[in-house]
Amino acid sequence: MKQKILVTGGSGFIGSHMVRELIKRNYEVAITTKYDSVYENIRLYNLWKKIKVIECDLRHSNSINKIKDFNPKIIIHFAAYNDVKGSFLNYNEALESNTIGTANLLENFKSYDQFVYISTSEVYGYQKRGLLFHEKLLPHPISPYSIGKYTGELYAQMHMQHMRKPIKILRPFNVFGETQSNKAVIPELIEKFIKNETVKITKGLQTREFNYVGNTVNFLYQALNRNSFFNNIVNISDGNEISIKALAKKIQELTNSKSKLIIGGLTERPTEIHKMKASVKKMKGLLSKNSKLISFEEGLIRTINWHKEKEKLSKIF
Repeated sequence: MKQKILVTGGSGFIGSHMVRELIKRNYEVAITTKYDSVYENIRLYNLWKKIKVIECDLRHSNSINKIKDFNPKIIIHFAAYNDVKGSFLNYNEALESNTIGTANLLENFKSYDQFVYISTSEVYGYQKRGLLFHEKLLPHPISPYSIGKYTGELYAQMHMQHMRKPIKILRPFNVFGETQSNKAVIPELIEKFIKNETVKITKGLQTREFNYVGNTVNFLYQALNRNSFFNNIVNISDGNEISIKALAKKIQELTNSKSKLIIGGLTERPTEIHKMKASVKKMKGLLSKNSKLISFEEGLIRTINWHKEKEKLSKIF
């Protein structure tokens, strides 16, 4: 009999890629998605008949009843308000989705064998410059988005540590790939370069680790199947640190764009984090050493090709 697994936010960017992997691995998969996103969402367009869709808003505790009917043994909790910039304007939604939604899920459904909380590297926030972000650092989140995610993480920690619930907490660093919203920096740059529009960035000296979604899903699936991740908080990253300036130039090169790139054309956000570098010592100690990863450049090429196809289709329709 297939193992039942629930992916909250399963129609989202990373969640939908995870769903595809789980279907391939022969799980019985259900997803939660908000009421208006089932018909608008194309990420799972060819999988709707293979998954159970639970339309609900986790901010409302009565939504959990629909999850009880499915009775999953594993929950991977992706569902969140995930727009960092937008969270400053929509702070109520960000805090409610990321905190109350998590609390409602943990308090109203407890008959799982495994609960995986998908946190974020954004919880680290301000740290001493140049410091590796390791799991023992005290988080210092600096946006409503990351505050909400960290509060949700604390709630999961409470259940994990004091209520002895089987929980794993994972902190992925920046993820990119096919189907990501252009609110994120890589798809935003790709689309502008493809259209040969003028591209403005800050001085671009800040660095990030960008992880191709296929690699992240690989790591998450392994974590799902290793008991060593229980009662643990673990960074998830494959270590591709790059400056925003170098990233923009690389995408311009790979798209063969005629865009004018203006470096220093934008001012930095007041809450800018200048260096985000993950310590993955803990992750590597817990995962398989034989993982075959897709290179950063190959991931960019795949993502660019997806956006080019999307652009062609947009012109047809």
